[in-house]
Amino acid sequence: MENFLTAEWRKLLMANYEVPAQLLQPYLPAHTELDTWRGKHYVSLVGFMFLNTKVLGVSFPFHTNFEEVNLRFYVRYKEQNTWKRGVVFIREIVPKHLISWVANTVYKENYATYPMQHTWKSTDNELLVRYEWQVEKTWNYLQVTAHPTPLPLVTGSKAEFITEHYWGYAKVNEQSSMEYEVRHPAWQIYSIKEFATYIDIAKVYGEPFYDYLNVAPASVFLAEGSEISVQRGRRVNK
Repeated sequence: MENFLTAEWRKLLMANYEVPAQLLQPYLPAHTELDTWRGKHYVSLVGFMFLNTKVLGVSFPFHTNFEEVNLRFYVRYKEQNTWKRGVVFIREIVPKHLISWVANTVYKENYATYPMQHTWKSTDNELLVRYEWQVEKTWNYLQVTAHPTPLPLVTGSKAEFITEHYWGYAKVNEQSSMEYEVRHPAWQIYSIKEFATYIDIAKVYGEPFYDYLNVAPASVFLAEGSEISVQRGRRVNK
């Protein structure tokens, strides 16, 4: 299948929160089911950088390097006798209107556009990663400090579950979903020292998420990332 988009995803900050299944059911695409790790459902707040972005092999001026912050959860879809493990995005925030328009139109995603900025600072002893987005006049943010050397994923770990989902699904209507494949190698993970955040949860994600995101996360990861490719999407109808 042809690459629709190629890029690098770098310094992926992932804060993971346990939630009840009923919170996610309204967002569940047709023909998918919720995926769990040790019987628990998670949503993840993920901040990262898109670098060297190309659409159909073409770079667009001022749209090659940019931040993204998204809220996502985990699903699986059975095709013939094979389970595909994927993610569903509740909301994706980027700083460019054109990016939102393309993603919402082509992949039926839920992108929104806000002013954004980021900070990466590295020393011999520490790595600081911070992603910010401005809602009205207030800057929301995700931030970690981490040990500066990444390590391989541990097989069977929560970090592996969170990062190793290679399909995206989006709800089109009650009978069909959009499916697309994301290809990348396994990512190395930095050990976290500290995590900090401020988010106007109700305003950005809606009141139903307030009680579940307004707590300390169950876990926080920082992945180095890699080159990625996103394949053309297809409708899933059964």
